[in-house]
Amino acid sequence: MNKQDLVKAVAKELGTSKAQGERSVNAVLCGIAKGVKKDKNVQLIGFGSFAVKKRKARTARNPQTGETIKVKASRTVGFKVGKKFKAMV
Repeated sequence: MNKQDLVKAVAKELGTSKAQGERSVNAVLCGIAKGVKKDKNVQLIGFGSFAVKKRKARTARNPQTGETIKVKASRTVGFKVGKKFKAMV
């Protein structure tokens, strides 16, 4: 399922147009992104939670040349599946 399929499903479930379904999906995704961007956990009970994971700086090796390189500290987004959602799958 891609975003357009999700938009169609939401519009059908709500009994609205695809345009309104797209606005609804975009609003939810934007809310999640804004929450995570502020370094907050976004918990959707029964579905899962989104959180920022911080990666420390480290040294790595270039596989082509074998050269040692430094990798800067970074942030990434993690998702942990909720119990109800996990049981459905």
